[in-house]
Amino acid sequence: MTDDAGLAEQFEEHRQHLFAVAYRMLGSTVAAEDAVQESWLRLIGSEEARQGGIDNLGGWLTTVVSRISLNVLRARATHREESLEDRFDRLPEPIVTLSGSDPLDQALLADSVGIALLVVLDQLTPGERLAFVLHDLFAVPFEEIAPIVGKSSEATRQLASRARRRVLRSAPTPDRDPGRQRQVVDAFFAAAHEGDFERLVGILHPEVVLRADAGAGITAHLGAAKVAGNALMYAHPDRVVHPAIVNGGAGVVVTLDGAPFSVMVFTVVGDRIVEIEAYLDPALLERLAPALDRGRS
Repeated sequence: MTDDAGLAEQFEEHRQHLFAVAYRMLGSTVAAEDAVQESWLRLIGSEEARQGGIDNLGGWLTTVVSRISLNVLRARATHREESLEDRFDRLPEPIVTLSGSDPLDQALLADSVGIALLVVLDQLTPGERLAFVLHDLFAVPFEEIAPIVGKSSEATRQLASRARRRVLRSAPTPDRDPGRQRQVVDAFFAAAHEGDFERLVGILHPEVVLRADAGAGITAHLGAAKVAGNALMYAHPDRVVHPAIVNGGAGVVVTLDGAPFSVMVFTVVGDRIVEIEAYLDPALLERLAPALDRGRS
């Protein structure tokens, strides 16, 4: 017989892993935390767990949080189909760590999922996303994934295969050198603040995409000239740029009068910026503000 305190201790050993699974599934820290909390409630409500009958608690919890996340994804998909107002999606919620050159911050690159990948995952069906995340990112066998999606192992393998092809086709693979990423991003802001349009264009890939989310959906800007012009329009001496790690990649937090104005994340490939995601939603920035304030203190 296991009491609540014993179950809580065991659950805490798996919390970080469960959050990682749920975040990659849902693209939202709030939704991921809700899914993890729901998995805890199901654990303490399980007679099997109380009787000590779960041999692989980590696997059991991963299955539970995956089922919860899949249900959320399916509900989202249904809502999008029914609501014309949701035709434009939102950017995945970022995980932001203000940083300098601290090796501990740079180490986040090794255990993060980039915004560019999360954007592509948002375009998959719920089943494809679950199969890809569990198998390709967490090495869960298809035999264990199949019952979650309600398909055979072979059909689940096909879900993951379709998702993988789309990811490989659409998600750029960023340079893994954090120092080089930072140099390119710093060069971008230096050119913007100096009003150097030609230098900006040279830092950007010709087919660069900028996605901006101000709270009402995504606005996309395509091409180096368009993105460079946008950067010059928003460059302002009162806006202070703070280096940050955003989902393991080079990013910045821009403040205005000490308050967060935007969060930006850059995907750098071959010394050029190929994608930029800009977060301008006041509600999101307000939610991130306490952590950002701690990082600047």
